[in-house]
Amino acid sequence: MYKRIMVATDGSELSDLACHRAIELSLKLGCELTVVTIIPKLKHSLFDGSFPMPNNLKIELKSKLLDLANLIVFNVQKEAEKAGVLAKTLVVKSILVSDGLIKTAINKKIDLIVMASHGRNGVNRLLLGSETLQVLTHSKIDVLVLR
Repeated sequence: MYKRIMVATDGSELSDLACHRAIELSLKLGCELTVVTIIPKLKHSLFDGSFPMPNNLKIELKSKLLDLANLIVFNVQKEAEKAGVLAKTLVVKSILVSDGLIKTAINKKIDLIVMASHGRNGVNRLLLGSETLQVLTHSKIDVLVLR
């Protein structure tokens, strides 16, 4: 059925749940697991139309984001290996999280994307959007959403 599973994580409690389930599913199905987190591509300024970001700040921010992202995926990889699942890790830079996840899934020939939904509704959902909804709407790959 599924040969390659990709789990998206941001290090939150809810995405940890998705990671646990993806590890369990990978173990039961005997398939590959790829752990992905998305970090933002930094623009020239912190906010559109504002002053340009000083280069040293941009370099420092990129470094800290990359360190945190690597720690997040490494922790999931360790958990997977303890469970007997070989997991690959990826840190992807993308302006939109959903776009980064879908493009990565396509490039890696993923059969199933596993991710958590933060369960926002009402005004919060309108203001913050839903990366999960974007992936569900635009992905042609199967998506398993956990809450």
